[in-house]
Amino acid sequence: MIPQETYSVASNPVYHDDGPLHVLFAGESQTRPVHAVGPKIYDYYLLHYVEEGKGTFRTEQRTYELGQGSCFLIHPGQLVSYASDAGEPWRYRWTAFSGREAQGLLANAGFDPLHPVLFTDGDTMIPGSIERMQEAFYTKQESADLASLGYLYLIFSEAQHILSSHSRLTGTESQVQRTVKQMIHYMSAQYAHPVSIEQMCDSLGYNRAYLSRIFKKETGCSPVTYLLKLRIDKSRQLLRERPELSIEQVAASVGLTDALYFSRQFKRLCGQSPTAYRAVVTAPDLVASSRPDSQRGS
Repeated sequence: MIPQETYSVASNPVYHDDGPLHVLFAGESQTRPVHAVGPKIYDYYLLHYVEEGKGTFRTEQRTYELGQGSCFLIHPGQLVSYASDAGEPWRYRWTAFSGREAQGLLANAGFDPLHPVLFTDGDTMIPGSIERMQEAFYTKQESADLASLGYLYLIFSEAQHILSSHSRLTGTESQVQRTVKQMIHYMSAQYAHPVSIEQMCDSLGYNRAYLSRIFKKETGCSPVTYLLKLRIDKSRQLLRERPELSIEQVAASVGLTDALYFSRQFKRLCGQSPTAYRAVVTAPDLVASSRPDSQRGS
């Protein structure tokens, strides 16, 4: 028997225009069969925990078939879609958050755009933490803001424990994973500067050929491609949120000093020029039409 569709969400009563970390909202939903979201891009982090049922989560890199006990994390600026199973539509909880500290906390936990999924055995505090966030927001008290951060840190802690346990290997493999993680952290921190892969290799103290080989084996792409995609993802955010910036200024802000090269690479990866992309995502009718469901996580 197919369960009845339900949906509920509660927003943080405290609004932060800018801050180190902020929970935006939390919700839950029993979806209908083949209920689909996207493909779309979010401008905040969105974490889902699957309580029952099955579904599919697609990123720009790969497709994941997920079931009970799975978590999937959507990163800002990533084109994603997800859909519930036809026979066993999933029931999930979600929470959205943002802030300048979020990326570092997630990296420490083991989440990054190339590794957006974790699997639990069901004995986890993650769904309970999301539920308590939602309950706190329903009170409309300002103290709910601080409580939600506490629950979010508990989720980060749980994710770090699970992901580190799953990735424990011995000998050379363990060192390889740590090195690749250092490379990802380096690029995430330095993408806005005109750094090169050679500079990163010098900083980490390894040969470029070796780092390129282990990075591609672990992530499926070369360091050059990863850094370029990271820069293009960041540029899309600037094109959406900073309309006063010129294309040259956007390019420079993501570490690409040649605006023509930036435009060519943007069109190659996104299918349209930076100017055309900005025109679409900032069109008044599109912005207005997106407002009613801006808080929907399902």
